[in-house]
Amino acid sequence: MLQAVTINTNSWTSAGHAVNQIYDILYMMGRDDIAVGIGGEGGILQNGTILPNVGGYLPIIEQGMTTAGDCRYRRAIPVGLFGGRLDIDVNFGIRKAFLPQGERRYTPLRQPSVQQVLIDKISAGPITVLITGAHTNFAIFLMSNPHLKKNVKHIYIMGGGVRSSNPTGCCPENAPSSCVPRQCGDHGNMFTDYNTNPYAEFNIFGDPFAAYQVIHSGIPVTLVPLDATNTIPITEEFFNAFEKSQDTNEAQYSFKSLKMARDTWFDNEFYSSYFMWDSFTAGIAVSIMSKSNNIKGENEFAEMEYLNITVITSNKPYGISDGSNPFFDDLKVPKFNLEKGGVHSGHVQDGLRDALCFVKNGKGRCQDGYTSEVNGPDSVRVLVATKAKPNQDSGSSLDREYFINFLNVLKKPQQAGRFNFATEFPHYREVTYKPDFQDIRLGKTVVFDMDMSAGDFLALFYLLKVPVEVINLKAIMVTPTGWANPATIDIIYDLLHMMGRDDILVGLGDVFAMNQSDPTFSAVGECKYVKAIPHGSGGFLDSDTLYGLARDLPRSPRSVCFQQWTNPSSCLRYTAENSVKFGAPRDTDHPELRQPLAMEVWESILQATEPMSKITILTNGPLTNLAKVVSVKNISSRIQEVYVLGGHISKNGNDKGNIISVPSNKYAEFNMFLDPLAAKTVFESKLNITLIPLSIQRRVSSFSTIIDRLCATRKTPEAVFSKRLLSRLYRLKQVHHRYQHMDTFLWEILGAIVMTDNTSSLNPKFEVKPIKVIADGVESRDGKIVVYEKHGKLVKILSDIDTKAYHDSYANKLGDDKQSAKVGSFEEQKRQWMTGDKS
Repeated sequence: MLQAVTINTNSWTSAGHAVNQIYDILYMMGRDDIAVGIGGEGGILQNGTILPNVGGYLPIIEQGMTTAGDCRYRRAIPVGLFGGRLDIDVNFGIRKAFLPQGERRYTPLRQPSVQQVLIDKISAGPITVLITGAHTNFAIFLMSNPHLKKNVKHIYIMGGGVRSSNPTGCCPENAPSSCVPRQCGDHGNMFTDYNTNPYAEFNIFGDPFAAYQVIHSGIPVTLVPLDATNTIPITEEFFNAFEKSQDTNEAQYSFKSLKMARDTWFDNEFYSSYFMWDSFTAGIAVSIMSKSNNIKGENEFAEMEYLNITVITSNKPYGISDGSNPFFDDLKVPKFNLEKGGVHSGHVQDGLRDALCFVKNGKGRCQDGYTSEVNGPDSVRVLVATKAKPNQDSGSSLDREYFINFLNVLKKPQQAGRFNFATEFPHYREVTYKPDFQDIRLGKTVVFDMDMSAGDFLALFYLLKVPVEVINLKAIMVTPTGWANPATIDIIYDLLHMMGRDDILVGLGDVFAMNQSDPTFSAVGECKYVKAIPHGSGGFLDSDTLYGLARDLPRSPRSVCFQQWTNPSSCLRYTAENSVKFGAPRDTDHPELRQPLAMEVWESILQATEPMSKITILTNGPLTNLAKVVSVKNISSRIQEVYVLGGHISKNGNDKGNIISVPSNKYAEFNMFLDPLAAKTVFESKLNITLIPLSIQRRVSSFSTIIDRLCATRKTPEAVFSKRLLSRLYRLKQVHHRYQHMDTFLWEILGAIVMTDNTSSLNPKFEVKPIKVIADGVESRDGKIVVYEKHGKLVKILSDIDTKAYHDSYANKLGDDKQSAKVGSFEEQKRQWMTGDKS
């Protein structure tokens, strides 16, 4: 019986999105009894001491005392569209469209950590472990709890490649001489990184040292590597049979996911390059476990063989010190007391274009993460699946025995999923809200650029409450180079739906800061600046879940689009649906649902507004999108003004910035630091800029004051939600050291209030200074703003406002009955769907 699920968060998925998807799957399957563990705030000391509750957000080699850190191995995983982390986090947009939402959710400081769940379940008695991702979590458990190792009877692992030969990226027969093979014949499958490392498989490469610890733990291991999974591709015959086998909710969800993976595949070789990786491993494990005393690993689905292997964690020659290996570099005693000159002491791959690994026009030479077949003292005898068994029914169109079992298990009525999101409710219906402004003289056109931090959503509530006669919020541009992952865009859709503004366009911006994407393969890139943001508490985990409150927002319609102006469509949830018209390899079933990009939204706004009318922009995050906007020729003539929330102008040595995770950078502010080159581009443009810097943000904002004011105002749904969010941020700041920076998100309301203060009730004071943003690639300086009298950009800088008026303005607007929420919460939605009440 399945006892627990622990989630690896340093490879293909983001913690906040992953944990809630697991909760929803378990709710659908009627298994809310299964424990779920994710993250943790523990660290590893320089001497190798592992503190309790290390979260596994980083590979062990990068783990320090926080959850912020480098993306050494994760660089190889695409971040955005077309099968990257964005699509995995939302399961191509299917997750929230199909899975029902139960009561369980991530909540700050209450979510069980990975290590808590592992200790609880393994200490209870004999158990078997199945690992289908990077090995960080389980390796840390074994290293921290050697006394519990005896309770782990067997480990099943999906990953690695021993004798494998990659069948993808090969030139077809009769190909022209100009065809150059890519990863064809490689042991590994890292399609983003074969020029530096053709040996590794993604799961093992995610944390090679962790995989070494697990495989060398002395616990019996069964490995299902690429050797076996390469022999069970998703064939067209299996796909068609699966399409006809939709008897259960779990079958439907699985097939919808597979179909979208196929429809968005980057080339026309899906049926020969997409394999049954994790599910095949689960099938082999269950089959082996169903037979007692099964030392040889007999099972129905794969041929097995014992091989001697190890995991390569560093490259020869060993014992060097070249700055690539934190386990040894600059340490008198190696971390974890590793052997000097041993197998862990060589060069460790660091980057997609690591000069010591990269071979121009050839195969890379690094082997980090390679499950190499070796003999000798460093080898381990492991049971390895080598090949998928053929179907015993030779007359069947399905050529693998596992295909039959997979389809039969998913369509069984026993232990089947109870319902999906729509069928849970007898009166489920989809409603869209598009306000009628026909007889209203609309105010100035505004575009809000946000990075989806908690404060941005508070600011968005405010913008939606300002009378449309004052501002006409036309669109939102999302900058996913800041405090949240791209998939968090769905929270924007939910909030807009709540407020009755499904008409507002939302465009998704670039997932990398300027010049940070890989020049050869732009889907991957560097994390030079974004690595400063914690992955855990107070960072991505909390932003992606809106500190646990996102699931209280009503759900925007799951499959609705309508034409908003000329292009693009206004859609109400992120989806991976795509169109040839926009560069996709093929149309999916519903190309009209495609998620528009930020620049497409911007172009749409320009086309929809009169040539002589101008647009006002408010930015609350890094300036990645705005830098692209200003690169358009003569664009400054269409922009009235830009309000930039961010930046810090230090007046003395004690007047520090807020880059808490980069101690060497004392004077930058996060919005400038996270994309300094974009900030430099914007501040060197001809735009009319009003800067709202860190100094004024710090001076005017008070949690207790604004919460008290919200308590005294009308209890509109938006006021109630904002108060809950602010109260949660305030409480977290008071009780836990990881949340000491919560003021940062309270400050983000300021830009919205200043921009919309058409009556000057705030009594604002400004000064004009010539400034310059430093962006020279030096971490300790990037993002710093300096006054540069000779050649600086003249910028209007907010220096003071009436603090009381500021707090009153926010509370009064949110408590106003006008432009209030159309549907107050997910609970209210559920009541309507259960009773049929349309009110």
